[in-house]
Amino acid sequence: MSKSFSFRASSDDAGLRLDAVLAAHEAYASRSTAAKACESGKVFVGGKEAAKKYLVHTDDFIYYEVEEEASHIVYGQDIPLDVRYEDEDLLVISKQAGLVCHPSADHYDGTLVNALINHCGYDHLCNVQGDDDRLGIVHRLDMDTSGLMLAAKTNEAGSALMESIQARAVDRHYLALVHGRIAHDSGMIDAPIARHATERLRMAIRDVDSARDALTTFTTLERFEADRNDDGYTLIDCKLFTGRTHQIRVHMEYTRHPLVGDPLYTAHAPRHKEANRGLERQFLHSFHLAFDHPMTGERINLDDQLPADLQAVLDSLAERSAGRTQAGRELFSRLESAPKPCLDTYWG
Repeated sequence: MSKSFSFRASSDDAGLRLDAVLAAHEAYASRSTAAKACESGKVFVGGKEAAKKYLVHTDDFIYYEVEEEASHIVYGQDIPLDVRYEDEDLLVISKQAGLVCHPSADHYDGTLVNALINHCGYDHLCNVQGDDDRLGIVHRLDMDTSGLMLAAKTNEAGSALMESIQARAVDRHYLALVHGRIAHDSGMIDAPIARHATERLRMAIRDVDSARDALTTFTTLERFEADRNDDGYTLIDCKLFTGRTHQIRVHMEYTRHPLVGDPLYTAHAPRHKEANRGLERQFLHSFHLAFDHPMTGERINLDDQLPADLQAVLDSLAERSAGRTQAGRELFSRLESAPKPCLDTYWG
């Protein structure tokens, strides 16, 4: 549930960024919250969605929406974590599918933040975003995306990691199975992403002021022949250079190769129910994470094998394989020595 408010900018607001003006008028609790509202398409200037960097003019009519949330206390919960690396500054986990990263209007508890508080302690998690609901969080994975994810214990480490991500210095790779056969062995998708114009749960490629640059590259690993119920499949390695909401999912739908099992981005997916191979979530797994430790400078390089549900899909397609590419053979040879996820899908 949201409430709508508006105000007209004064001469004191002129020349300032929109997110700063919103915070100054106490439209939102902080400038970062105001910026997120702009990115979510909840702020309009002169009737049009406005980006957080928009420079306000005198007499601009600013309209904004604020979500009503029930007050709640964030507390620790005994939710299992598959920890792959941990020290006094940070930890890396293999997140199970179904686990929401942080509390929201739809998930007040049972989140990764609740698990981190239980594991590390409330006072031993970074809070650089100034929000208890984001304790430890420096980047996110969608609820039904599994795999390697960073969390920070100290504000110094958290700030440094967020800066590294923004500077594209953290190497993030995902395994994705998509519908259709991709002919190219590699490719790049450079297309801006914004909130969908009419469907608020979806993101979309859009040419609007609120759209943010988004860059994904992919490498083809294996192709699978088509059957009567589908149009074939392609297994790819996606590398993220930016971290927009639903980025890989939106970009692959844009190329008319949506992710297998994706319940939201289905415009170009085969209509037969068997085409999703029985998956109840998108085939997307964060299998590789590499970064320089923000305090020691040590290079941390981690791999993660596919979880059981996604591996089962590949196994079921094995007889239809057209063969792995050279990149696919090298990658799967490397993953043989990587740990397997030890947690099943979380339905808490």
